[in-house]
Amino acid sequence: MADPQDELCPPPNEDDELTLPRASINKIIKELVPSVRVANESRELILNCCSEFIHLIASEANDVCNRRNKKTINAEHVLEALDRLGFCDYKHEAESVLNDCKEVAAKRRRQSTRLENLGIPEEELLRQQQELFAKAREEQAREEQQQWISMQATAVQQSAELMHRQLKSQNNASGGVISLDDDDDDDEDY
Repeated sequence: MADPQDELCPPPNEDDELTLPRASINKIIKELVPSVRVANESRELILNCCSEFIHLIASEANDVCNRRNKKTINAEHVLEALDRLGFCDYKHEAESVLNDCKEVAAKRRRQSTRLENLGIPEEELLRQQQELFAKAREEQAREEQQQWISMQATAVQQSAELMHRQLKSQNNASGGVISLDDDDDDDEDY
């Protein structure tokens, strides 16, 4: 005989359909009953019930969509599916959520057209953009030129120091009296 627990919470297998995120379900449970501890088995049962409910509504909405010879399930199909399955109590809440989603989508559309509402022709915006790019390229070229000049000055200085050291070592090796070192110059001869 099958275990009643396996019927309520069948063990997951790799062929199962996608389910809702457990963290989201746990958060919803915590918000609804904050002072009650819910066992893991109960959480799994709730997760399975939610998944089954969504599957049921989606299947019925698909049937409604097919009867109307449509290829895309839209909100009206889902709302009709709720009615047909006897979940009329959920319809008002679903319509409220739908209206909220439509408002968010409209707000996003308005924000994306904000550029169009500036009153500046697209050609002028393109010209301004190209001008900014040109200024940025000029600034980059100036910075690179300054770096190159700095590197050249450093190389010249290092080369002069190397020549100075070589001359000094040759002078010391030959026992000469010529000194190229500024620190060895005597100012008293004047």
